[in-house]
Amino acid sequence: MNDTIALLQRHRSIRKFKDIAIPDEQLKQIVLSGQAASTSSNIQAYSVIVVKDPAKKQKLAELSGNQQQIVESPVFLIWCADLNKIQTAVRLHEDVEVKQNVETLLLGTIDATLAAQNAAVAAESLGYGIVYIGGIRNNPQQVSELLELPQLVYPVFGLSIGVPDQEPDIRPRQPIAAVYHEETYQNERVVSAIREYDEVTRHYYATRKGGVGRGGDQETTWSREMLRRFNSNRTRGHLRGFLEGQGFELQ
Repeated sequence: MNDTIALLQRHRSIRKFKDIAIPDEQLKQIVLSGQAASTSSNIQAYSVIVVKDPAKKQKLAELSGNQQQIVESPVFLIWCADLNKIQTAVRLHEDVEVKQNVETLLLGTIDATLAAQNAAVAAESLGYGIVYIGGIRNNPQQVSELLELPQLVYPVFGLSIGVPDQEPDIRPRQPIAAVYHEETYQNERVVSAIREYDEVTRHYYATRKGGVGRGGDQETTWSREMLRRFNSNRTRGHLRGFLEGQGFELQ
């Protein structure tokens, strides 16, 4: 075990922040750390928009499902897949359209995700707390208009960063048998691993502190939470139409 591994393994999502600003130099280093992440073929098909304006954060919070942590955090970073940069670069040489398909959409999405996770770890190494905000995709068209995103750019998720004002429990992860396979996918291990994890999460959900959720619910487990989530209307089926409207070709 070293300091880097210890930092990674004590990660917690922070949803309450103190009213303390992040110095610009530290914010710059956080973003530079994001830029140091791996990127497919050096494409770097992502951008990040830093929002500090209280009114804009309030609007983004409303569009993301009234998530107050966006308002409370001193900075809110919106990580975007960005093929507009690629289109702009290509047109420095020829007036052609970038050829795209689902793979190019994935390239931008993965690049943005890798960069954001680097930035998150950098922020935590400086003593800050973070929480990802997938709710930014609840109303992607309005978010895009608010941020003035051009065609071929879409908001993948947000990232709230600030000084923690809570001490939530570390959320237990699945046993390694549920995620680690050698040579081939070993499906026979999955059910038993999930059952084992359900017993761990049953206790966690019933006793957790410092976070949002079903504290005191003695019955819920990870698998039951997955049923609730994926048997509902929370899968954001509107995204395909939005992405096509932003100029992405999903072939």
